[in-house]
Amino acid sequence: MKTGLFFGSFNPVHVGHMIIANYMATNSDLEQVWMVVSPHNPHKKKSSLANNYDRLHLVKLAIGENLKLHASDIEFKLPQPSYTIDTLTYLGEKYPKREFALIMGGDNLGTLHKWKNYEKILENHFIYVYQRPNYKLGELENHPKVKIVEAPLLDISASYVRKCIKEGKSIEYLVTGPVFDYLEENPIYQKL
Repeated sequence: MKTGLFFGSFNPVHVGHMIIANYMATNSDLEQVWMVVSPHNPHKKKSSLANNYDRLHLVKLAIGENLKLHASDIEFKLPQPSYTIDTLTYLGEKYPKREFALIMGGDNLGTLHKWKNYEKILENHFIYVYQRPNYKLGELENHPKVKIVEAPLLDISASYVRKCIKEGKSIEYLVTGPVFDYLEENPIYQKL
C-alpha cells in the first residue's frame, strides 16, 4: 500500500494541514496519508510545543472518520530529536508491505540537502511536494523521485493560530469544528 507521510508538529493542526492531507489522499496515487505528529523537530524550539499527546489528539479529532487519513505517534517511540531518515527506516522494518513516500512543502524541498542522510531518502522514497508561495524548489525540483503537486493552499500557520488563541481572538474556521470545540474547553495553548 502506497502511504504518504505528512510530518509536522501540528501545533495545533489547522485546516491548511487538513486540506493538504486530504488532497494528497484523494488526488494522487497515495492510498493513505499518515499525519505523523513530531515530538520535536530539530529545527524548532521544544518549549513552544504543546504536549505530544494533546497534539496527537487534536489530529485525531481533525481527521474524524476519514479512512484515508491516519494520525501517527510513531515518532513518540523513537529517540529525540527525531530525524526523517530514522523514522523511515523504522517504518520500513515495521511495515514491510507498505511503500512510504514523503509529503512536504516546497520550502522543505529547497533545504532537503541539509537533512540527515537526504541522499538515502531520495534513493528509497518518492517525495510529493506541494508548492508554497515565495519559496524556490531548488536543485532537487527535477529529481526523478520528486513529484510536484498543485495542491490548494491556505496562508495559515500554526503560529498564527496560537497567536490568536493567546490574544483571545476566535480561531473558528481556522481549525476543524471538533478541534475548535476541544480547544475552547481545554486551554492547551494559553499555558505556553
